[in-house]
Amino acid sequence: MSGASSSSRSPGEPRLPVHATVWDHRLNPTGIAAGWPVVFVHGILTWGTDPRYGFAAQRPLAARRRLLLMDRRGYGRSPDIARSDWVVDAEDIVGLLGAGAHLVGHAYGGVGAMAAAVRRPDLVRSLTLIQPGALRPAERHPVVAEALARARAATAALPPDLTPAEFLRGATESVGMETPEATPDRLRAAATTMAELPCWDADIDLVPLARAAFPKLLVSGDWEGAPEPYRTYAGLPLIACAEEIAEATGAAHLVVPGYYPHTQQPERVNAALEDLWDASEQG
Repeated sequence: MSGASSSSRSPGEPRLPVHATVWDHRLNPTGIAAGWPVVFVHGILTWGTDPRYGFAAQRPLAARRRLLLMDRRGYGRSPDIARSDWVVDAEDIVGLLGAGAHLVGHAYGGVGAMAAAVRRPDLVRSLTLIQPGALRPAERHPVVAEALARARAATAALPPDLTPAEFLRGATESVGMETPEATPDRLRAAATTMAELPCWDADIDLVPLARAAFPKLLVSGDWEGAPEPYRTYAGLPLIACAEEIAEATGAAHLVVPGYYPHTQQPERVNAALEDLWDASEQG
């Protein structure tokens, strides 16, 4: 699958296409194809089909629709990039939307999805954001302001000789989470995450999203059961941002138990996605 051209590359430099894994009803012979395709955009330390943080649990949705699971640049089977960037992601997403598609983005991928929807609302049939990583819209909230200051300081303090394995371990153990196995794919994802433009500082204009005709859904966890450091440093700011973005854009807001909605509560999230897609196409 091919992405759109990017203004961030050097003049004359070719742009390789991003990879998107395609799942559709032909892989589920008993299913019936229906409606527009769906583009999924993952977050950090992962890739499209990753069962740990990605969208592997959304595969049952392919029984009725064509799913395109994008690998952002530097992740999965997509080309390397010197510095991953949500603006570049947005260009790639627009290319994957084709003549129109539903759009689902998680965390960092949610920020790219927001930017793509602002840029080309005519191609978006619905927008679902799963705990989007943009903190700036809620920066006046004290918890979010503290999170932004903490994230900026931590990014500035990263040692120049930090390895991807050390980053992966630090990013998870520091908030009480189990560190994933350091496979080549995971280490590549960690290396890309280390260098990418921080999404929490993305200044996304929410007004065009509020004005857009397509339906919007915000999905977030209640963060019960999360390790306390993870809930404090990530969960509370994300909850505040989810509430702000949902209210500002007119999105419906689904809260489910846990802290990784699409992997921990796939049945509830998948049902909500199907309901959104069906309703948008019947309206």
